[in-house]
Amino acid sequence: MNFTGIIIGIATFLIIGLFHPMVIKGEYYFGVGCWWVFALMGVVTVVAALFVDNILISTLLAVWGASSFWSIHELFEQRERVRKGWFPKREKRD
Repeated sequence: MNFTGIIIGIATFLIIGLFHPMVIKGEYYFGVGCWWVFALMGVVTVVAALFVDNILISTLLAVWGASSFWSIHELFEQRERVRKGWFPKREKRD
């Protein structure tokens, strides 16, 4: 039996599940100005995926990178969700 596909599927689910709260918390604490962190993480992981020989690790790095890039879009969408009142807005601290 080959479990590589199942492992990739489960890991992809977990990676996407991890990015969801990262986007929410990132927008809450830093606003959309933290988009460059997701971009940097995406570039690093996608480039790393090109140089890793192990297909499982390379695939998971690519999924991590794609999720990072997608999170940039979601960060700006989250700002709109906050504006609409669907999520709490952080009050400025003194």
